[in-house]
Amino acid sequence: MELLPAVAGPGVGEHADAAAETACHLYDSVAVGGWSRDAAEDAVEAIETTAHALASTHPRAALVLAPLHAALADLRRQLCLPPPDTAIATGPPQMPRTVGNPRRTRRTQPFGLPVAGAAAPTPAGPPPGPAPVPAPSAPPGDGPASSTVSPSRTAP
Repeated sequence: MELLPAVAGPGVGEHADAAAETACHLYDSVAVGGWSRDAAEDAVEAIETTAHALASTHPRAALVLAPLHAALADLRRQLCLPPPDTAIATGPPQMPRTVGNPRRTRRTQPFGLPVAGAAAPTPAGPPPGPAPVPAPSAPPGDGPASSTVSPSRTAP
C-alpha cells in the first residue's frame, strides 16, 4: 500500500532535492571550516521548517516528528540561540487527548480546546456509562420469581 503519490505537487520534488543536496554540501563545508552562531541558527531553522513541511505527509507525522522539535529546542538552548521564529510554528504539536475507547472516540483538538459541534460538559450529574439495572420491586413470594430457590435455602 502506497501512502504518498508518485508525483509531488508543483515544486515540492525540486525543493526537497535541493534541500538534500544543500545539506550534503553543508556537511562537507563544516568538516573544513566549523560553525558560526548565525550558520548554526540557520541550519536549525532549516531543519525545523522541513519538519513542519513533512508534518503534512501523514495524519500522525506531526506526532512522530514531535521529539525532533523537542531536540531542536534543546539544541537552541545549549547553543544559546534565540527561540524559533513564531511565523512558522509556535512549537511542537500537542498530543490529541483520547477520551474513552480510542478506537471509538478521538478528539481532534489539543487538550483544553473545545471541539466544534460538541456539547458543553455538564457540571454535575451521573457519571457517563450504562445506567444501573434496577432491582426487582416485587415482594418475596409474589410472581414467577417465587418458584426459584435462593442460594441461602437448601432443597430437602
